[in-house]
Amino acid sequence: MKELRHDRHTVSLLTDHLVITPKYRGKILTGEGGFIAEAVIRSTCAQMGIKIIDIAVNPDHVHIFFQYPPKYSLSFIAKKIKAGRAGY
Repeated sequence: MKELRHDRHTVSLLTDHLVITPKYRGKILTGEGGFIAEAVIRSTCAQMGIKIIDIAVNPDHVHIFFQYPPKYSLSFIAKKIKAGRAGY
């Protein structure tokens, strides 16, 4: 059975798969750039309370499979991850 997320007034199991690509699908996430991108994504998600189930950084795109709280919309999460910060 899947692990449900229990918050103060809600019980949920919201998961999603997000694919992020750089402009013109350029192969810029190689070497150290890929490690930095993954670290920024992980820290942003940790600040927002998002649990990363799996992440894969390829040279021209990033796959993120995550579980998120119902207080955030998917578009808001994508915007914050792409911006690289969780500031509200």
